[in-house]
Amino acid sequence: MKYAHVSIFLLTLILIFCKTNAQNTIAGFVFEDINQNGIKDKNEAGIKSVAVSNQVDVVTTGNDGSFSLPGANGFGIVFITLPDGYKSVDTFWKTIDSTKKGAPINFSLVRSKPVSSFTFVHASDTHISPASIDRMKKLEHITDSVKPDMMIITGDLVKDALRVPESTARSLYELFKAEKTNINTNVWLVPGNHEIFGIERHLSLVSSSNPLYGRKMYRYYFGPDYYSFNFGGVHFIALNSLDFEDLWYYGKIDSTQLEWLKRDISFVDPKTPIITFQHVPFYSGGLSIQNYEGNGPARTIELEKGVIQYRHVVSNAQDVLAILRNHNYPLALAGHHHFQQKFSFAGMPTRFEQTAAVIGPSEEGELKMPSGIMVYSVKDGKIDEGKFIPLDK
Repeated sequence: MKYAHVSIFLLTLILIFCKTNAQNTIAGFVFEDINQNGIKDKNEAGIKSVAVSNQVDVVTTGNDGSFSLPGANGFGIVFITLPDGYKSVDTFWKTIDSTKKGAPINFSLVRSKPVSSFTFVHASDTHISPASIDRMKKLEHITDSVKPDMMIITGDLVKDALRVPESTARSLYELFKAEKTNINTNVWLVPGNHEIFGIERHLSLVSSSNPLYGRKMYRYYFGPDYYSFNFGGVHFIALNSLDFEDLWYYGKIDSTQLEWLKRDISFVDPKTPIITFQHVPFYSGGLSIQNYEGNGPARTIELEKGVIQYRHVVSNAQDVLAILRNHNYPLALAGHHHFQQKFSFAGMPTRFEQTAAVIGPSEEGELKMPSGIMVYSVKDGKIDEGKFIPLDK
């Protein structure tokens, strides 16, 4: 009889565990939305082998398009790595709504024409504010004339969220979000240092307990701050190349993101070309162009967990390169320094390139950099040298 009590007790524990585990699981489907109504109808098949992530774990969909992720991990967001030959009906990311626990999270896609040749714009540092709307209008005008297949904007989207109150930061985010809809192509974003909300608390007077503090405001408005997608035979990886400690930011790919990157590329054929894009670059001549600044908001070095590092490049760039070492990695894009720059190293196939700033021209002594964008052409996985197009005549 005592064994029966033990069995019942164990069975109860198992049931509790299964129930808790089910509540902590995020599940859903990636499917072909034939009628584009955003709902998985009975006649709409799932899409297999699509990577799905919560910014920590990465899984792929089964033959029926279903997926399951641990609900306790991540940052409240689920996204798909958009597969080649498809486009999203709504968005490639969704928030996990705690008020609808257990409800499936579905991603509806439609087929698009496969391409082997395409062009894309690399823009950066828009620093949007009511006073700089004309700069965004120029970007929109050039995009209309170039007609790229997509655009990448590598951070510093808003004038400043670092050292301002929540209402000001929100208004700038909302302004950028509104202007983004006027760009007549698909736009992919990453955050810059100016998108980190409120961390200079002595100026912003924002509490670190604010629900949008730090990286959370960017995620609230634009979803995952690092992710990937496929287009035209290329695997694009968006990286958040910023971390912060107390009141200051610095260039770094954090450890959680590094582990996600390993999982992301584990599903990518080593022969597939990879393009990364981020705000703070892996390497930059900007450190030698500008004078050393020991203090102030643009100071050159910063303490990173007690170690002094250059703050305007990624301090652990070698860790990223080691992860991508056995993959076809021809191009790494960035912004931040407001100067168009190109770097290559003997024996390394990766080109490290930065573009100028949309917000306006830059000047360091005799060096003058017009405001502008880069336009790249890709054909059969080969990326050209790119063409610089100034925003101002």
